[in-house]
Amino acid sequence: MFNFEEMLSNVRSFILDRLPNVIGAIVLIIVGLWLIKGIMRIVDSSLKKYNKDKTLYSFVNAITRFSLKLVLFFTAASVLGIPLESFMVLLGAAGLAIGFALKDNLANLSGGVIILGFRPFNVGDFIQSQGEMGTVTDIQLLYTTINTPDNRKVIIPNSDMVTSKLINFNVEKTRRVDFKFGVGYEADIKKVKEILNDISNNHPLVLEDPKPFIGLLEHGDNAIIYTVRVWCETANYWTVFYDVQEEAKLKFDENNINIPYPQLDVHMIKE
Repeated sequence: MFNFEEMLSNVRSFILDRLPNVIGAIVLIIVGLWLIKGIMRIVDSSLKKYNKDKTLYSFVNAITRFSLKLVLFFTAASVLGIPLESFMVLLGAAGLAIGFALKDNLANLSGGVIILGFRPFNVGDFIQSQGEMGTVTDIQLLYTTINTPDNRKVIIPNSDMVTSKLINFNVEKTRRVDFKFGVGYEADIKKVKEILNDISNNHPLVLEDPKPFIGLLEHGDNAIIYTVRVWCETANYWTVFYDVQEEAKLKFDENNINIPYPQLDVHMIKE
């Protein structure tokens, strides 16, 4: 039967018998944490100076901090008089249970290694994953942090980042911007295409190669649908997207080209 008082007495005896060791371990931990803080400042400074890879910097920083604290833990245990062999035997005996309990964290750690090795994305990339879109701000051992356009901080486990669909919008230097414009059936096709061509070819951020494409896409229920496809540098995607749509509306209004909306004509028949 478990005896709490007996256990408390044993702990008290252990501390009293090894009081100098306990004090030494406490001092070691305090000094060790202070040294780790200083070492991490040096590591940070070196990585920033000699390595411009933000992804590698973030990951190495996390591993270094974890390793130093692990060494400090084992050193403090040694000062307390607990042999390292005992720790290794204990860890070996409990390995299965620990592995099962930490299987998700181990999967996340493996995911972090895969991200660092294969680089599906880097710090600073704009990505979409797990239903979220944002800029990667940090890659840690177990998770990745992205910042969404509306300034939300989203933390995603690394295992999810490498096992599910991920879109990286920064991999390619250029992107195609697709538009659909609906105009009334009475509008002159040549005039509509002329306006859309002028907008596409005169926008300063639209690339000349590949050339813009304008075509009649479909005969809709309420309008004729035209498609416009232009290319731009990835960084200019949203500027082009909003500018072209706004300019198309202005030009259509200037030329009395109707942009219809769904409507229903009802004819009353008298007997």
